[in-house]
Amino acid sequence: MKYEIGDLVSKPVTGICKIEDILYLTSQDEKNNKLYYLMKPIEDEKDKIYVPVSNSDSRLRLCLTKEEAWNLIKRIPEIPTAWINNEKLREQNYKEAVKANDPEALVAIIKMIYQRKQKRLAQGKKCTATDARYFQIAENLLYMELGAAIGKPKKEVCETIIEYITDNCQ
Repeated sequence: MKYEIGDLVSKPVTGICKIEDILYLTSQDEKNNKLYYLMKPIEDEKDKIYVPVSNSDSRLRLCLTKEEAWNLIKRIPEIPTAWINNEKLREQNYKEAVKANDPEALVAIIKMIYQRKQKRLAQGKKCTATDARYFQIAENLLYMELGAAIGKPKKEVCETIIEYITDNCQ
C-alpha cells in the first residue's frame, strides 16, 4: 500500500486530505480484496471521500514536505508563466493545471492570471469571470498545501510567500 493512515495527500480539485482509514466498503469488496482509502478534506472534516487503493496512483500524491514547500516558494520567481492568448485554450489550460495536481502548474496559472489582471486593470477593464474563478481555485489549492507543509494557516501563506521573496530574491 502506497499511503498509510495519517498521511496527508493531495487530491485534484479537492485539495489536501488526511487518510483516516483503509477499509473494505462491502462484503463483496472484501471477497474481491478491494480496499479503499477513507479520507477527510482538511478544510471540511465532516466530508468523507473514498478512493480505491488500486486506483489511487492516478488520483493522489503525498503532500509536499516542509523542505519541498520552501523549495517551491524559493523557485516561484523562476517558474515560467503559463501565458496563452487564446481565450478557449486558456480556460482548458486552467482546468488541466487544477486536475494535474502539480503545485508548480498552479504557481504558473496564478502568475499568469495575476499578470493578465494587472494588464486589464491598466486598460480600464475588469478581470474576467473565468480568470477570477481559476485564480481563486488555484490559490486555494496551492495555499492549502503550502500551509499544511510549512505549518501556517492557509490565509497567511500568500503573505509568507511575498515576505520570503521580498527578503531573499532581490
